[in-house]
Amino acid sequence: MDTATLITFIVYLVGMLAIGIISYRLTSNLSDYVLGGRSLGPGVAALSAGASDMSSWLLLGLPGAAYAAGLGGSIWLAVGLTIGAYLNWKFVASRLRSYTEVANDSITVPDFFENRFKDGSRMLRVISALVILVFFTFYTSSGLVGGAILFQESFDMGYNTALLIGAIVIISYTFLGGFLAVSWTDFIQGILMFLALIVAPIVAITELGGWGSTMDRVEAVDPVYLDAFAGTSAIGIISLLAWGLGYFGQPHIITRFMALRSTKDVPKARWIGMTWMILAIIGAVLVGISGIAYFADAPLITDAADNSEKVFILFTDVLFNPWVSGILLAAILSAIMSTIDSQLLVSSSALAEDFYKAIIRKNASDKELVWVGRLGVVLIAVIAILLALGGNPANENSSSILDLVSYAWAGFGAAFGPVILLSLFWKGMTRNGALAGMIVGAVTVVAWKLLSTPELNAAGEVVQEAVIPFSLYEIVPGFILAILAIVIFSKIGPQPSEQIQSEFNEAAANDVK
Repeated sequence: MDTATLITFIVYLVGMLAIGIISYRLTSNLSDYVLGGRSLGPGVAALSAGASDMSSWLLLGLPGAAYAAGLGGSIWLAVGLTIGAYLNWKFVASRLRSYTEVANDSITVPDFFENRFKDGSRMLRVISALVILVFFTFYTSSGLVGGAILFQESFDMGYNTALLIGAIVIISYTFLGGFLAVSWTDFIQGILMFLALIVAPIVAITELGGWGSTMDRVEAVDPVYLDAFAGTSAIGIISLLAWGLGYFGQPHIITRFMALRSTKDVPKARWIGMTWMILAIIGAVLVGISGIAYFADAPLITDAADNSEKVFILFTDVLFNPWVSGILLAAILSAIMSTIDSQLLVSSSALAEDFYKAIIRKNASDKELVWVGRLGVVLIAVIAILLALGGNPANENSSSILDLVSYAWAGFGAAFGPVILLSLFWKGMTRNGALAGMIVGAVTVVAWKLLSTPELNAAGEVVQEAVIPFSLYEIVPGFILAILAIVIFSKIGPQPSEQIQSEFNEAAANDVK
């Protein structure tokens, strides 16, 4: 790697650590560490939510999908995510910000569930915290794999070494600064990601002779790449659009809503967040499409290997001078880091607030809980690293980044999404309904994935057909069955108390659309 690129990259990493140290001095209690004292402005909340949402799939997975399958493999996914994100900002953000404050100033998602339904048994808190810990450990591991691929490709180092270096930087600033460090680093990372996805396709298309010339070259490779319906089916399109359902249940995204200064900041944050997201997604798709034309003479997908998810990394090397390449590589790392740090923080919050304080030491001080949270970051990260050590992309059976993300996305979307939505907008929902919906959603995703995935041998050949003969994204049945479970079990047994209904009305009155 060129020295200039390396210097730029190192300056970026040092800057992230500096933010962690500054945020450490601003973090005095658990609310600060977990939720930043509910002090985020609309710009920071919007960009940090977007950056923590998109992860490495925005700069690696989505461009790779567009390169491999053209518009048919990416446009419907982009549309589904955009609609889902908008609805999340429009309906969930303000009501959740209001309700978490009304419900005993809840600072985590499990905390909100327990306070919303006055669950004295603490089952809602414990089960939701378990869901967070399990899914986020694997989610974090997939992000670390993406980071290792970046370091491996950029610095020509071994996979395990690359994995550990990336993990150490992320753990350090999350350990020190908590939510404020995560939010501010995500804000900067969001800007970097945005600029990278605007600049890269513009430069690539210009190098290819303009828009018309680029599309002509893509069509010359295969006209199917420009057909949004090519290679798709009704079930396939539904599955891609259904990614949008996942937004309602992602703890690392909706905690940004909870951390806003006021419900009055939501409309401005929504405008900033959606503008950022739409332009970034368009840029990511164009990176993949222009890559088809640019690398037509040396395809990234051959019989020997599939390097489609490296299309953005390769563009940074061939299109830009070393200083700019360093910034663009930092943008890829930003996408990875911005999701992993949020996942680590939410997981450590669940460990400190929802296990340690709720079960082990009910009278634990704020200072003690902050340190439990910090140690939780290290513990969860170590487990994720151990899992990621087996995710070396040299292994032929390793899943793609998009595949790994899709499973965890579906798990959270189905387990928490219906519970969040109905708890905010249905006064008649009960604790039993919430518990049933959470369990049914999570179990359905796991079971559907297992039953719809054929068994493959080491050569990738099918040795056992799947029990479910069609490939419907598991979030769809999980989401539907979870809603049914919530409604059915809420109708059985005692109805919500007057206090629960009164808090519901108060939260609704404070909602700002």
